[in-house]
Amino acid sequence: MAVANPIQIVPLRDYALAAPITTAKLTYRGGPLLSAVKVFNFFWGTAWQGLQAPLVQEINQFFDFVLTSPLMDQLAEYSVPGSAIGHGSRAGAVILSTDPPSTITDADVQQLIRQEISNDAAVPQPSANSLYFVFLPPGVTITIDGQASCSNLCGYHSDINGGTFYAVMPYPDCSGCTGTLAVLDALTSTSSHELCEAITDPVPGRGWYDDQNGEIGDICAWKTKKVGAYTVQLEWSNQAGLCL
Repeated sequence: MAVANPIQIVPLRDYALAAPITTAKLTYRGGPLLSAVKVFNFFWGTAWQGLQAPLVQEINQFFDFVLTSPLMDQLAEYSVPGSAIGHGSRAGAVILSTDPPSTITDADVQQLIRQEISNDAAVPQPSANSLYFVFLPPGVTITIDGQASCSNLCGYHSDINGGTFYAVMPYPDCSGCTGTLAVLDALTSTSSHELCEAITDPVPGRGWYDDQNGEIGDICAWKTKKVGAYTVQLEWSNQAGLCL
């Protein structure tokens, strides 16, 4: 069945506790995969130079670790001929000195990414493996398709014209996006969810997807484990038939 390019999100914790609608089974739809993902982090706003500055280093260190960790090794089962999923790397990071409005839309994020790619030599040009993460500061709400951060979602990933892949991480300043987790743990859990989904389904619905249950992370939303020192989300394994 054709899939109409859905946006994939990390839902609020309350919604994520329900079991999959049916027995989960991801099937490959023929679209691109990020076989050796290259992550670049945008930290949008002056808050990341102030009170949130320690988180910038911690988040960058998280990606440096997780992109060559056993979490990436789990994804190898979703390799396809010509695209063997392996370890990735972090291509860099930048703190943007302009502050976003208190409410923004996905279109604003896409405009920001395009602008930074065009105007900032420190930002790598998009490649087949590029994945841009946009971290929002506290107090900023993002809306997409009628849903809002901290009301309906805790993060999402998408693409610009099928070729520039990105993920958006609202600051987890609500109980629905932290639960009992500390802020850093909530961010690493949500980031790992979107990272694994973007690798296996960068154009949502055209990679590895389940029509009833969504993507690799949706099936296991808010089930977490430790990899090294970091809290990450469990991801669905077709081979094992469970969240690992």
